[in-house]
This record gives sequence, C-alpha cells and structure tokens, in this order.
Amino acid sequence: MPPPSKLAVATSSLVRLVKEEASYYKEMEQQQTRIKKLEAGSEDENAEYMLRQEKQGLEETKNVLPTVRTKISNALEKLEEQLESNQEAPTEEVTKAKEAIEKAKAALRESA
Repeated sequence: MPPPSKLAVATSSLVRLVKEEASYYKEMEQQQTRIKKLEAGSEDENAEYMLRQEKQGLEETKNVLPTVRTKISNALEKLEEQLESNQEAPTEEVTKAKEAIEKAKAALRESA
C-alpha cells in the first residue's frame, strides 16, 4: 500500500483539528453544567473544592481554544496550498479536501 499523499495527510490533519475544537466546546458545556449544579448547592463537604476545580478546568479549556483556532487556520492554509499544487490528485482526495475546507471555515466562523 503506497503512503498517503501530502493532500490526504493535510486533509486528515485539518479534519482532526476541527473535531478537536468541537470536543473542547462540548467539554466546556459539560463543565459549565457541572459548575451550575455545584453552585446550586450541594450537601457534599467537598463542594467548594470541587467548584474551584471545575472553574479552573473551564478556564484551562477556554485558554486552549485560541491555540486550536490558530492551528486550524494554519492547517487550512496548508491544505488550500496542497489543493492548488495537486491538480492531478485523485478526484476522491480532492472532494475530501474541499469538504474539510468547508467544515474548517464553518468552524472558524462559529468560533469567531
């Protein structure tokens, strides 16, 4: 089996980064839900500690997002360059690359 082309590698990299960003947003929502639950009151003696930990985790997640967005932008640029330079690439790879580009642009618009 031949190694994947540079276009395929760039496509899969971009797809992975978009999924990674989506998972961070999902994690953020879950953390916010847990924080609200803890703030509503808990009988647990460790509630204050757990609330502090959840808030710290939420801040760390928020701090990671700009880095992921930068990586997505860089991977998007790289993929667009690969797409331009690989005009003779198989149609399937080109289609996947274009789909990945659209998803990445949509993700960047949503997170802006």
